[in-house]
Amino acid sequence: MTKKNKVNNSKGKYNQDKTYPKRTGGTEGKAGRGNAGSESENIKSTGKIRNRIFEIIQIGQIGDAPSRIFDFLIVTVILTNIACMYMDTFDSLSAYRGIFSVIETATVVVFIVEYALRVWTADLLYKGEKPLKARLRFLTSFEGIVDLLTILPFFFLSGFVVFRMLRVVRILHLFRLNPYSDSLSVITSVLYEKRKQIYFSIFILLILMLGGSLCIYNVEHEVNPDQFENAFSGFWWAMATVFTIGYGDIYPVTTIGKIVTIILSFLGVGMVAIPTGIISAGFVEHYNRESYKNNMIDLAQIGEIEVDEVCAGMGVGEFMQTHNCHVFLVFRNGLSMLPTENLVLEQSDILVLQSEKLYKKHKTVL
Repeated sequence: MTKKNKVNNSKGKYNQDKTYPKRTGGTEGKAGRGNAGSESENIKSTGKIRNRIFEIIQIGQIGDAPSRIFDFLIVTVILTNIACMYMDTFDSLSAYRGIFSVIETATVVVFIVEYALRVWTADLLYKGEKPLKARLRFLTSFEGIVDLLTILPFFFLSGFVVFRMLRVVRILHLFRLNPYSDSLSVITSVLYEKRKQIYFSIFILLILMLGGSLCIYNVEHEVNPDQFENAFSGFWWAMATVFTIGYGDIYPVTTIGKIVTIILSFLGVGMVAIPTGIISAGFVEHYNRESYKNNMIDLAQIGEIEVDEVCAGMGVGEFMQTHNCHVFLVFRNGLSMLPTENLVLEQSDILVLQSEKLYKKHKTVL
């Protein structure tokens, strides 16, 4: 064997015995990308679940069966809870108080779950805000405070059963078919708009009751000290008289006191009607504004068109029905004509009309 062959053989042996490190970078990269992809999918899946839960616990749409079922369930749970509280006050049903307690506990668990879900999905309710800020906003909102007050008495404030009646308020949320046409929002907006007039009328009522209480106290105290012991007793009498409640537990016995009662009763009837009239006027103004907005003509939908050979020969009524528009005026040969239904259109007539097609397409042809 030659020297050259030995060298080649030794190189071949060296290459066979040499152990090279395995390339694991690509595999690790693929595994890392796979883990990142699975985490991304999990996040997307969680987001979809949150969105779906938010849709379900909100007011149900007609076509969303799970949401409608949830609304029905919440109403049933609320009414069941209140019924148990009422029946628990009857001594004749004392044998069933254990059952009532179990039912109330189960309903409170439903309230807690619903409350937790609403806090969890608060950022979807207040879009554009960070999750923590959105949750704090829900917790401090009227709806969040009512939900919390209906749960806490079960654990800490057993004597404040009246707070549990606030659960009835939650049913009101289910009647909001549209936040822009909500009856409750109409009431609150009217009260807010007329707040100054209402405050002033309430102030006048307070002045009237304070004056009447002091007057009746000075007249009746010496003759009837047991009933009109102080000015506050007179204020209680004035409240019952002004609002024409007439409890009958306090009443004057002197002639002057009876005359004061008659005068205050007449004034009370007129003064109590003032806030009612103010609120009624507010409702009328509100609905008049809404009606005016609905009947307003959008200037973007007003335009002029020239009648072509296709529309020539059609009556105005047929033209409006065919093209779903309203014709206000017809110009023909320099003359303006009222668009009666039987008026036959001629080619080159100019029509002033209102049409959605003009608004959407921004063109002057139909």
